[in-house]
Amino acid sequence: MSDQMNKTLRDSAALRWTALLLLALAMFCAYIFVDILSPIKDLMLSQRGWDSTAFGTMQGSETFLNVFAFFLIFAGIILDKMGVRFTAVLSGAVMLGGALIKYYAVSESFIGSGLETWFTNNLNHIPVFEQLGVSPFYEGMPASAKLAAIGFMIFGCGTEMGGITVSRGIVKWFKGREMALAMGSEMALARLGVATCMIFSPFFAKLGDKIDVSRSVAFGVVLLCIALIMIIVYFFMDKKLDSQTGEAEEKDDPFKISDLGQILKSSGFWLVSLLCVLYYSAIFPFQKYAVNMLQCNLTFTEIPSDSFWASTSVTIVQYLIMLLVAITAFMFNFMKNKAVKYSVLSLSILALIAYCYMGYMRQSAESIFAVFPLLAVGITPILGNYVDHKGKAATMLVLGSLLLIACHLTFAFVLPAFKGNEVGGVIVAYLTILVLGASFSLVPASLWPSVPKLVDAKIIGSAYALIFWIQNIGLWLFPLLIGKVLDQTNPGVTDATQLNYTAPLIMLAGLGVAALIIGLILKVVDKNKGLGLEEPNIK
Repeated sequence: MSDQMNKTLRDSAALRWTALLLLALAMFCAYIFVDILSPIKDLMLSQRGWDSTAFGTMQGSETFLNVFAFFLIFAGIILDKMGVRFTAVLSGAVMLGGALIKYYAVSESFIGSGLETWFTNNLNHIPVFEQLGVSPFYEGMPASAKLAAIGFMIFGCGTEMGGITVSRGIVKWFKGREMALAMGSEMALARLGVATCMIFSPFFAKLGDKIDVSRSVAFGVVLLCIALIMIIVYFFMDKKLDSQTGEAEEKDDPFKISDLGQILKSSGFWLVSLLCVLYYSAIFPFQKYAVNMLQCNLTFTEIPSDSFWASTSVTIVQYLIMLLVAITAFMFNFMKNKAVKYSVLSLSILALIAYCYMGYMRQSAESIFAVFPLLAVGITPILGNYVDHKGKAATMLVLGSLLLIACHLTFAFVLPAFKGNEVGGVIVAYLTILVLGASFSLVPASLWPSVPKLVDAKIIGSAYALIFWIQNIGLWLFPLLIGKVLDQTNPGVTDATQLNYTAPLIMLAGLGVAALIIGLILKVVDKNKGLGLEEPNIK
């Protein structure tokens, strides 16, 4: 009787997973907006005059304030002092505000406005930042790209604050339970946002008789409104939990700068941070160019406008099939009855084949890359469950780096060899994208649950913030570098579907090699210092 009276919301599996679902759905919407322009890079050139440098500079601006204004560090301090609830709502509001600015920047209303004239004539030379080569603007950058960059900077402050808040929230609800499974599942669902973006961003931009890229951004803005609602619902659940446990959102022991020193003294923390920045820099910046890379390396034929495969309805059908793949692959991990379990797995595989076939028939690069997270959704629960019960987190990070290297080198050298082979090229692309998505699932299942083993619980928000800040350096730098490398290695190329991506892909594979080396060093340090990274979360 006493045990029942002392039970809290997080003791109920259904309620703690509901809390996770609310956070995951909010990040699902945020992930859609992060890459909302990625599948229409070619349209941004033709409709708004953004070349690869302008596109890459704007995309990299998402993390500019986080890196150079140290906003992420302040976000970690806010999280530790104000708690999960306040920081979650603040992050949702900041994301929405930045998204609205970006929407106006790419809308028809901005064209010819006095604001466009102002941005054309100003923000061309930013002292200090320009001399250091890190300016988010440059002379000749389209005015719409400049304002979009400002909106994306603000959005980036909110989304990265949201990222560390979600990680902290999961630790709060799942510590001592299925934490790796929870973190992996949250990221798997959030990454379905990437697939959703790849399918629906071009869909909305091309809807009707006139191409309008602002419709894609408007779609993202609506979803961020929904995300804010999800966060508010979570707010009340989290408040109820604290009233049951007697925990206070604000810390009794106030944050001190010396707390950061405690984090920075940990060699394990630095290795995990370096591994994070290298690994994520080889994935997220790549996502922003992946559709265009496929357009340049695959041979597509134009679909007749009156064909079913060119209709708007096929987009909806393919997305529903994608959701079927994701749901059945995820359910497979939790079923007990073997007959039902493997029937569900068979259904998932058949649905994946149908999805890939539809992507091929649509002759659509964005539809092909949308397969990216689907294998991850199926295997992330397996990996998370394994780390929870068996450990081996550092080993998984090494494996993820090896797969990352293999995939980028395949994109660089194998895929171009199939140029002109419609079926062969698409098969190679699908297999490589699926494996890349699977390698990405190794990170949330193994890296993020390892952080609580490296720092004191009181400053875990600041620890996550520091890792995210270090990660954001790469997320700011590499979209910019990829754009510059593309322009430098493709002089005079004006057709966005005829670029040579070999040099950027080799650069990204190099990041994988560095991540592999750091991962091997981390295994040695973990063994010598007993950090517990190879030990299970549930003992």
